[in-house]
Amino acid sequence: MENPAADDRLEVVLALLDDSRSRHGRARLAAEGALPAVLRCLSSSPALLLLPRLCITVNLCCERPNQDAFLEAGGLDRIASVLLSGHQISAEILQTVLQVLGNVALAGEAHKAAVWARFFPVWFREIAAMRNPVVCNSLCKVLNTCCSATGGRRRLGELCEEGRGLPILLDIVNTMSPSCRKEICLYFLLGKACIKDIYFNLVFQRLSSVNTLDDSFGANFTYKLFTKEQVFLLRLLSYHLIAWPDVLDTISSYFALGVLQLLREAYSVVDASSLSISAGLTDDLAINVLWCSFYILRDICSWKDHSSSALEDPADSLLSAGLLQLLLRYLRELEPSNIVKNHTLQTSTDSKVCPYKGFRRDVVSVLCNFLHGRKQVQDEIRKQDGIPLLLKQCVVDDCDQSLRQWGSLSIRYLLEGNLENQYKVAELEQKEPIITPEIAQMGLRVEIDQESQCPKMVKAYQEQEDDPCQYYANGQLT
Repeated sequence: MENPAADDRLEVVLALLDDSRSRHGRARLAAEGALPAVLRCLSSSPALLLLPRLCITVNLCCERPNQDAFLEAGGLDRIASVLLSGHQISAEILQTVLQVLGNVALAGEAHKAAVWARFFPVWFREIAAMRNPVVCNSLCKVLNTCCSATGGRRRLGELCEEGRGLPILLDIVNTMSPSCRKEICLYFLLGKACIKDIYFNLVFQRLSSVNTLDDSFGANFTYKLFTKEQVFLLRLLSYHLIAWPDVLDTISSYFALGVLQLLREAYSVVDASSLSISAGLTDDLAINVLWCSFYILRDICSWKDHSSSALEDPADSLLSAGLLQLLLRYLRELEPSNIVKNHTLQTSTDSKVCPYKGFRRDVVSVLCNFLHGRKQVQDEIRKQDGIPLLLKQCVVDDCDQSLRQWGSLSIRYLLEGNLENQYKVAELEQKEPIITPEIAQMGLRVEIDQESQCPKMVKAYQEQEDDPCQYYANGQLT
């Protein structure tokens, strides 16, 4: 007797589809051998029956016995035959085909390896080249699953290999970028390749519309122009660091150093003579790259992995590569903040304006996280005479009200557990309040709280317990 799964009547196929939606129904269909029968019918299915039969296959492959049966029945070749059937392949059919592969790959390493061997790179490349966002999202799920667990890193290396898998990854980013679609599996896939592994520079470079001066994918590359796709990639990676920090058991030093180099290049491209009034993304791609680079570096510096003390802190690589010197240089080159400038009779003609609103805050915020719990960074700031510079950031900035919070927290981290830095501040004080020219013009001064040994700002000629100008006291932000 013919298996009902081979029946070409639409009502029979739809009834099977309904059965496949429940666990009880899937168990019954598995006992009847429905999956092999459905697979045998795929290549010859009329267009009306193809999609429901693929959906039956998706549902049946949710469970391990059927996932094994799928491979034993030559399911991968049967699925490939759909792509070669001559039917007009709609986005919905492609999405369902990829859902089948994703469900099968979830069963384990043998299943991931089988899916990869049959469809990578040719079929995956053909699918990605269609540039359909919905299809690319389903493709990301398959790729992310195959690049996970045992054997995943080898397959990830193949996916990021030029001439083989890299065009797939680039097509996905180029497809998702115009609509700013950021699906979870896209985050995880690019997070594996760019944040955890060594491929950030390579992917970022290949999203460029112009050649780089150095064509290697090391840290020594130079950009003069940036693309929207590159900004999209940075935004996506930045959000990954914020939204799923626990997923990251490591952050590659290649990623950290690559973003640091981007910061240098973007800053050199930005026209520092004009101020962007935007506090976020703008039409200036170089400013967007600069802004995203600060955010990523701030999150890298705050990342901690407590599962193993043997893992290298990416902040150590950043310190060796000169991040601290760069941040201090940016602050030294800037003209005083607006509120200081308004009370200062003369400012240096060599000073630069902030390239965008919030630039000073972003510099200080990276310094703040860089300082937290890192004595070597604390010591380096003192050795580079950065303490007076950092004290000057504890002011209200009418362009960014959060500057004083970041500045005050930075001072806390600078002094925390570091007697040398505390002595340096005391030396600056010399038994008198610390008064910088800018702060003096404002009628304010910085002094050391006798109990907490933390700096605070008070009125220069009138001290009150509830002084509204006190920004930081007793180890707490006010």
